[in-house]
Amino acid sequence: MSREEKQKLGNQVLEMFDHAYGNYMEHAYPADELMPLTCRGRVRGQEPSRGDVDDALGKFSLTLIDSLDTLVVLNKTKEFEDAVRKVLRDVNLDNDVVVSVFETNIRVLGGLLGGHSLAIMLKEKGEHMQWYNDELLQMAKQLGYKLLPAFNTTSGLPYPRINLKFGIRKPEARTGTETDTCTACAGTLILEFAALSRFTGATIFEEYARKALDFLWEKRQRSSNLVGVTINIHTGDWVRKDSGVGAGIDSYYEYLLKAYVLLGDDSFLERFNTHYDAIMRYISQPPLLLDVHIHKPMLNARTWMDALLAFFPGLQVLKGDIRPAIETHEMLYQVIKKHNFLPEAFTTDFRVHWAQHPLRPEFAESTYFLYKATGDPYYLEVGKTLIENLNKYARVPCGFAAMKDVRTGSHEDRMDSFFLAEMFKYLYLLFADKEDIIFDIEDYIFTTEAHLLPLWLSTTNQSISKKNTTSEYTELDDSNFDWTCPNTQILFPNDPLYAQSIREPLKNVVDKSCPRGIIRVEESFRSGAKPPLRARDFMATNPEHLEILKKMGVSLIHLKDGRVQLVQHAIQAASSIDAEDGLRFMQEMIELSSQQQKEQQLPPRAVQIVSHPFFGRVVLTAGPAQFGLDLSKHKETRGFVASSKPYNGCSELTNPEAVMGKIALIQRGQCMFAEKARNIQNAGAIGGIVIDDNEGSSSDTAPLFQMAGDGKDTDDIKIPMLFLFSKEGSIILDAIREYEEVEVLLSDKAKDRDPEMENEEQPSSENDSQNQSAEQISSSSQEVDLVDQESSEENSLNSHPESLSPADMDNAASISPSEQTSNPTENHETTNLNGECTDLDNQLQEQSETEEDSNPNVSWGKKVQPIDSILADWNEDIEAFEMMEKDEL
Repeated sequence: MSREEKQKLGNQVLEMFDHAYGNYMEHAYPADELMPLTCRGRVRGQEPSRGDVDDALGKFSLTLIDSLDTLVVLNKTKEFEDAVRKVLRDVNLDNDVVVSVFETNIRVLGGLLGGHSLAIMLKEKGEHMQWYNDELLQMAKQLGYKLLPAFNTTSGLPYPRINLKFGIRKPEARTGTETDTCTACAGTLILEFAALSRFTGATIFEEYARKALDFLWEKRQRSSNLVGVTINIHTGDWVRKDSGVGAGIDSYYEYLLKAYVLLGDDSFLERFNTHYDAIMRYISQPPLLLDVHIHKPMLNARTWMDALLAFFPGLQVLKGDIRPAIETHEMLYQVIKKHNFLPEAFTTDFRVHWAQHPLRPEFAESTYFLYKATGDPYYLEVGKTLIENLNKYARVPCGFAAMKDVRTGSHEDRMDSFFLAEMFKYLYLLFADKEDIIFDIEDYIFTTEAHLLPLWLSTTNQSISKKNTTSEYTELDDSNFDWTCPNTQILFPNDPLYAQSIREPLKNVVDKSCPRGIIRVEESFRSGAKPPLRARDFMATNPEHLEILKKMGVSLIHLKDGRVQLVQHAIQAASSIDAEDGLRFMQEMIELSSQQQKEQQLPPRAVQIVSHPFFGRVVLTAGPAQFGLDLSKHKETRGFVASSKPYNGCSELTNPEAVMGKIALIQRGQCMFAEKARNIQNAGAIGGIVIDDNEGSSSDTAPLFQMAGDGKDTDDIKIPMLFLFSKEGSIILDAIREYEEVEVLLSDKAKDRDPEMENEEQPSSENDSQNQSAEQISSSSQEVDLVDQESSEENSLNSHPESLSPADMDNAASISPSEQTSNPTENHETTNLNGECTDLDNQLQEQSETEEDSNPNVSWGKKVQPIDSILADWNEDIEAFEMMEKDEL
């Protein structure tokens, strides 16, 4: 890539930052965050609660503090000086609000320390910040003392939340009753707290953070050297025993390595290397990174990955392990090329598991580090793709909006502070030459929020003892550890195409992977063994099938209402292999049930505002109708909107001339949806949008709404009808009030913007990600209720007229609510069993099963194993499978 193009892309990043930061300052400040769709600030307590996500908001102008050092990196020193003055003048840290200790530490404390680090650097240069006298550091110290009461536990692990004004446990604090915290929450404090101690000389902060890290290290699972996701802060017992490198654990590993870099303490490197060896042994299944169970690390705990693991290739670069970093990064890039953004979670066959994307920066971070390590211009092209996708799909008039669903392109009214703190920093540094930055970036280390801490802190105020406590817990092989940071000049001594040679085999890993469908257990069975019973083949009247169920530990119970209930008890299975078959059988039953239930549902639709000044940037999630024009089969409908009179649309319209040839807006209520549709259709409308009459309702908090017919024949309704909740509907109504003429596009998914309508838009590139299939639900529920085929033969599976009908499975079966309401756009694909395609996930599954089969500890053929041990083993396995059901980011 030429220097001119790099400079052009760098300038583009600067313009994008100005758009995001300028709109925050204009429409949101002093609120914590910008709501880019409604062009206003998000203030805690004034908006509907989003649960734990809101714990980052403390009424302390979060986005401004998080953006301080980004301003300096982007060479906006005047804006930085103004921003520091605003922080000192306006920000109050003594608010009566409960906040996350973890988020407040990495975003606010880290932001203040990063701002202080660059403020003193600018002051030393003699041009800017000459008035500065450590005011940001004093604020950081004040905040540090406010966070210290959270560490008042016997273990030294902090409470997950604290009241900024009242601390912990006081009645007015409204917190202090929690018992659990995530590993990352307790293990991502050392950089900021140690920096605060080194800057101020107050050693208490570093001592508390070290104590928390020491406790986590002591509580690791000794045989696997892995840690779980959540831990009891009082007892130290692991609450969630699955382990990975994504949500809940990610930055714990990051801070062990970076604490060694910043503080020079060998014990941190020893611990990191011990964990890293376990990660590469159990979790890394190139190019995948799959969660495992800490006590049984050969057992995968889930079949999907979350977006937060995208930071890990960057950490591997810092470690000097380049090959797996290149492999995982390339896999993630292929997923992005398929979906435009990295979904919040995706399956092992690269389909969407959770469809949101809150503009996370971790992938951009890893891209920057890989470019620094390899110098390969390929990563500049990756960065260019990220810029284009952000501008094309996330940019809105008041900033950048998070993606509510990467499949439809719909937006969410949020722009998190980390977007300004991290995304623009890494993208700008990716394209910047050394002379483009006004200081030497190599003199600093990035925190997990990309705040900059100077490396000279390692030799300042060293009052902490460096006694090596690591060896008390484990025997360490010194040869496994590199005691220096890798020299990037010798990583690729003879082969400049090294990175490309690693990427090449993974180029089509996403497109060519087989869909999982129903688990292909036949392939994993030894030759000559009879394949296990498949859920789709099961017939309750077949004695052989009932005998197989009994062998698998599955009981069949006939209920009074005609239903048949299946319950599995693994300890009643004939062998460990049969118990595994039983688990798979139950999972398949759940999947079949979900599949048929979802066939009755329609996917979400999109309402896209295409007129000036929106130009297709604002995409609203809309509910479909079970009548009228099917937008998935016909061309989208485009037209100007007009309100109907009467607004409820329940009688003949009095303003037919206003809605003729337009898309009519009508309010929900007082009559059937089909009646509204007929009335606006008779008035000449080409489509209709029903807006919820429940004020404040939003697709952010409510499940997808689907408009049903009126029980009569609705074939006479020929126009498309969509439903918007109140919040999304008000965006269109506000646009009408401001711009009078508003044109929208009704479609099954968001379309590329019209370059003719907006001359600054780049021509749309072919978007081959719109046709991806949605994720398939995988559940490990242990109980399924079925309808007896004798009473419901007409609903039975087509291929087996006598088999049970998954469609009639009892809704009370133990399927988690999140799985029951998972995205209805799922396209369940038939599994290829002819050996034509073997996907990586299946190979991994076979490998895992082979290793488990060969493990003497789980062999049921040997009678010497005590029954208590057998029960404990299987309870542990059942717990691991049940945990997959409860997984949440």
